[in-house]
Amino acid sequence: MKRKRASVVALGGAVREGSSTEKALRHAAGLIDADVTVFAGSELLLPMYSPYASARPTLAVSWVDAVREADAVLIASPGYHGGVSGVVKNALDYLEDLRDDGQPYLSGRAMGCIVTAAGAQGAVTTLSALRDIGHALRAWLTPMGVCIAGMDPAFDADGACLRPEVARQLEIMAEEINTFIHRRRALEPRHSKRFMVAG
Repeated sequence: MKRKRASVVALGGAVREGSSTEKALRHAAGLIDADVTVFAGSELLLPMYSPYASARPTLAVSWVDAVREADAVLIASPGYHGGVSGVVKNALDYLEDLRDDGQPYLSGRAMGCIVTAAGAQGAVTTLSALRDIGHALRAWLTPMGVCIAGMDPAFDADGACLRPEVARQLEIMAEEINTFIHRRRALEPRHSKRFMVAG
């Protein structure tokens, strides 16, 4: 039986459709050699995560299920006061629902991080925070994390990248995700869905 194509889940941006962060996310997603599902804009409007809720909203279930089946994730956040935006952090909190899976949280998955901010300091501190969250979720962080800082636009109205250095960083990060996915899949037994993690 033919193995299904690799899958990646991309999440981020802002509640406003077509934000610069969303454009960066979609640009990077287009460079990944996999089927990519994007959660952005209004799809970030999840109720506040509660571990005690008896039921999950449909959108939250779709997000968690997509990550459950993914080989990698791509997360993009604007820098808000030196940290990850509330809507992005809230969506990541829902990944607690993967705790008891055979492959819990983001275990065995690559994670690429993108941050946009008006200033360099806010971009760097937000990227560091996002990468710390990824480590806590047991993801394999790409060596390249992308900071897009400054007031000059990095993308035009159609999402084309206007800054060569940004385009290059996104290309490197996407290639690192591609390499991780395809090398890991090559090492997996052909009929094995996911490895099991003890404990």
